[in-house]
Amino acid sequence: MIDMHTHVLFGVDDGPEEMSGSLKMLRQAEEEGITEIIATSHACHPQFHVDADSVYDGVGRLRKAAETEGLGIKLHTGHEIRLNGNLPERLDSGDLLTLAGSKYVMLELPSQGVPDYTVGVIQSLMNRGLIPVIAHPERNKAIVEKPQRLFRLVNHGALAQVTAGAVCGTFGSRIKDAALTLIDSHLVHFYGSDAHNTEKRGFHFDEGLSYLEKKGRADMVDIMLENNARILEMRDPVLLEPEDPKSKKKWFIFG
Repeated sequence: MIDMHTHVLFGVDDGPEEMSGSLKMLRQAEEEGITEIIATSHACHPQFHVDADSVYDGVGRLRKAAETEGLGIKLHTGHEIRLNGNLPERLDSGDLLTLAGSKYVMLELPSQGVPDYTVGVIQSLMNRGLIPVIAHPERNKAIVEKPQRLFRLVNHGALAQVTAGAVCGTFGSRIKDAALTLIDSHLVHFYGSDAHNTEKRGFHFDEGLSYLEKKGRADMVDIMLENNARILEMRDPVLLEPEDPKSKKKWFIFG
């Protein structure tokens, strides 16, 4: 299995501070059955910007340390890029990284909203032959309040990634409900842990998958894991027709 969203590199963003923490994460990942990881350090974030050279260097160092420790997980480079207006040009220059050198680009929306220029960035990326993947939309306040906002972005060509911990409730019941409804509306296409450490922000990878299968969503599990693999295989994703979430009988339970 492939985890396409992690903060496994040490000393660069809000992931582990030391190499030992990165290695602990790799051990935990192996225990959950993960075989390959894309290291998606923050870029263009208000608090963190890990430049491309630092990602290449960090992945190279962690690969060597993992080999020394007898860990078999394969590591790939990437970025989780906070949405900004000049993002396409910075990808052109090599300042920002796609996922594992593929045509997939991970975008992080601001936590509170969806900027007006989001569709323009999506279209500019697609004009370059790139596929935008929106990270953890179930944790975006504006999308939680009005899920049609993600439906609109997907109809413009964006894809999305749900977080394992959100599915199994580690971010609370409201976010869990949002994650499940977006999955049921075919508005998420990839599955990632967004793991930052082995304590408070672990992988929960297998736990989330098991929950989805238990709740009758095994087909979506298969599609999301297949799409994770297709990133590394440089192939187009498997897509289902998106559904407008407002047609769902039930959204969230407040209170």
